[in-house]
Amino acid sequence: MTAIHQPKPETALQIARALASEFAQTAAERDQRGGTPKAERDALRASGLLALSIPRQYGGLGANWSDTLEVVREFAKVDSSIAHVYGFQHLMLATVRLFSRPEQWQPWFELTARNNWFWGNALNPLDTRTVSKKLTGWREFSGRKSFCSGSADSEMLIASALDENTSGKLLIAAIPTHRTGITLNGDWDNIGQRQTDSGSATFERVRVEENELLLDPGPLSTPFACLRPLIAQLTFVNLFLGIAEGAFEEARSYTLKEAHPWFKAKVSHAHEDPYVLRHYGEFWVALESVRLLAERANRLLDEAWSKEHQLGSEERGQLAVAIATAKVAATRAGLDLTSRLFEVTGARATHAALRLDRHWRNLRTQTLHDPVDYKLHELGDWALNTALPTPSFYS
Repeated sequence: MTAIHQPKPETALQIARALASEFAQTAAERDQRGGTPKAERDALRASGLLALSIPRQYGGLGANWSDTLEVVREFAKVDSSIAHVYGFQHLMLATVRLFSRPEQWQPWFELTARNNWFWGNALNPLDTRTVSKKLTGWREFSGRKSFCSGSADSEMLIASALDENTSGKLLIAAIPTHRTGITLNGDWDNIGQRQTDSGSATFERVRVEENELLLDPGPLSTPFACLRPLIAQLTFVNLFLGIAEGAFEEARSYTLKEAHPWFKAKVSHAHEDPYVLRHYGEFWVALESVRLLAERANRLLDEAWSKEHQLGSEERGQLAVAIATAKVAATRAGLDLTSRLFEVTGARATHAALRLDRHWRNLRTQTLHDPVDYKLHELGDWALNTALPTPSFYS
């Protein structure tokens, strides 16, 4: 086992920035290659940051959600695939915390911090091809799951299956990734987020022990348990914002160092071009708006999380509105900026080696996770009818 050090939460961002600087050196090349970023995942293991959100009494760093999501955003500026799987690490840990009993999640937290475990995702509640059969003292999962982000090179998986005996009740379990019967198919080859290993997994009569099932209090059973989908949504908000911030910085550097003004501009440098300046002004306003919305939502999540089982449905609903608002803004601003950045960098910036298009491809891929139209529908129902979003795995 690799020896790790446990930094304090206040130094975690400094460590993340140092790692991000290293990841940035190969991000464009790895985007083209796809596959598992093994060296980068191992660097995360050695950094101690996999235990960032785990409370100190269980061996973690004890960071709040604002600090944890700031690290996600920092990674997303240079490598959104790493940011994605890193964010999902803490989402999976939140899943076991929210859905299971203390005698389950506490040992998992301790083992994660001690052994530097990576957690992967095979939950996808919309993919109903995996079913569970009840046997004497244990269950069997069989079927297939898609969009299994971070599953490769992980030690643990959050997996779900439909109970064949209870009209399709969703069962969620925490199981070792390398358990007999689990096959990670390595079939992720999409236009963006190319190193998230978000392909499919096959379950062939996989044994799941009763104490691995997350049944008490169970999925989406209380306002506190219903924070799980909001943590997922807010992880994406910070991911989208980080991608846009990283694209802005790359474009800015190129404009200042490489770009040429259009001949009609009658200026000597691109950074003096009035239309270039207008674009950057619009980029800045959009980014500042999303930053404020994201930071507000991060703070509200911290407040909700600290209340635990005292959290009420109204407070949970208000948080859902804040996060949905930030997600719509982050999606729109990010897609606009990552597309229009070529208008401030010019034709030479389309050189394949730069791969500046990866920012748009990554954002476009991940923003399709769930349709923004339905977020707007929920927000419209709130704005017009004061109807808070109904908890689901996507809201």
